[in-house]
Amino acid sequence: MACNASDLAPLLSATVNLTEAATYLCSQFSDTAYAVNNTYLLFSAYLVFAMQLGFAMLCAGSVRAKNTMNIMLTNVLDAAAGGLSYYLFGYAFAFGSPSNGFIGRHFFGLREFPSRQADYSHFLYQWAFAIAAAGITSGSIAERTQFVAYLIYSSFLTGFVYPVVSHWFWSGDGWASPVKSDNNLLFGSGAIDFAGSGVVHMVGGIAGFWGAFIEGPRIGRFDRSGRSVVLRGHSASLVVLGSFLLWFGWYGFNPGSFLTISAELW
Repeated sequence: MACNASDLAPLLSATVNLTEAATYLCSQFSDTAYAVNNTYLLFSAYLVFAMQLGFAMLCAGSVRAKNTMNIMLTNVLDAAAGGLSYYLFGYAFAFGSPSNGFIGRHFFGLREFPSRQADYSHFLYQWAFAIAAAGITSGSIAERTQFVAYLIYSSFLTGFVYPVVSHWFWSGDGWASPVKSDNNLLFGSGAIDFAGSGVVHMVGGIAGFWGAFIEGPRIGRFDRSGRSVVLRGHSASLVVLGSFLLWFGWYGFNPGSFLTISAELW
């Protein structure tokens, strides 16, 4: 509802009802704060999503020219297939409260959503985090992963693995959540992970480690005698471009983790 002088003038007369005036003004500030916070979170989600382009450019420049299309396609799969699996299952497993301490159980396919706890801006922001976790892994298994295999991996990580871990730490019901009322973990503080150092980067890093371990080295990485062979990336320009895009996206990743920008004064 818009706030203008003609609306306020009758309330601010000499015979003003202070309670009524305060209620009216509070409603105006509440609506404004809601709009500002959602705009801030949406803009932060757009910045985090732009990091997918950074991952794509960085990885493309770091591999040999013949594998450029393959590595860029993996980043497209993270956004597309990962987005679909997170929409159908991931968000529900992560933030489907009320639930148990291990996994969420509401909002599958965003049914009965938005709720009093979250809006579409929150879903979009958390989806961007989920595909960022999947994108971390793509460089670890570059130049030796088939399309179908990566499709299965990306869908499974964004639809189940990452959401379950994020539920543990960021949902109000998670067993390690710092906002859980009866959490006695770590002297009652819970596990505080502000911007995903563990939830996002540890999940992506561990997935990348096991992917590289299972698939083994790239073909040609070692010669017949077992000595390592340097496989240089084909474009330093793409590496620098990707690095700056990731840097730029981080201004949505970390500041956006506050989820709000306006102070709750009313």
